[in-house]
Amino acid sequence: MITTELVFVRHGEAQCNVNGLVGGPRTCTGLTNRGYAQVERVAHRLAAEHRDRPFDTLYTEPRIRLRQTAEIISQALQLPISTDDRLDGPVHGAADGQPWTKVKTTADGGPHAHPDKPWAAGSDTWDGYLKRAGHFLQKLINQHEGERVLFTAHGETVIVAHTLLLGIPLGSPAGFTISHGSLTHWQHHLNRLGQRRWILDRHNDTEHLAALEQEAAS
Repeated sequence: MITTELVFVRHGEAQCNVNGLVGGPRTCTGLTNRGYAQVERVAHRLAAEHRDRPFDTLYTEPRIRLRQTAEIISQALQLPISTDDRLDGPVHGAADGQPWTKVKTTADGGPHAHPDKPWAAGSDTWDGYLKRAGHFLQKLINQHEGERVLFTAHGETVIVAHTLLLGIPLGSPAGFTISHGSLTHWQHHLNRLGQRRWILDRHNDTEHLAALEQEAAS
């Protein structure tokens, strides 16, 4: 039997992504036209799911690209949005608005490369972010036990969920591909023996974007 379900939608393509900039709170200007199109397609897919198995809650994060993604999905599902700053992505400090190439060169790699060190003045450490965000995500899971919970999220938030639910040790070099507009789906199973476990049902599912990719290629 499936009890709790967590569904994560990575935000659509944003202008900071296209420009190769670290998209912190000062820099994020929202989705591109392509990003809007991606989110409209995922919203259509989620609306079909919602009719059969309604979502109980829609959470989003405070940056503009996340709020815009949530607004489109909220309208499609007729589900109110809960915004929580504690779901936001990593703190980038002085890297906010800088080109990722410059930040990674200065820090000798991205945030994951040296997980116990900040990648810029005033930034998180990667392990520190995972620990903080994982603690809050666990609180939300406990709060919404038995419900279907939908998130519009940064790619980093999906990594937090995987780290928490797969029990990946902090500092692990493992990584995940998380595309704009993709779906990731976790299910909490309870069997007849009373045993529980989390199962990753879908990761980086972009089937709903196939027609959009074909249009872009033609």
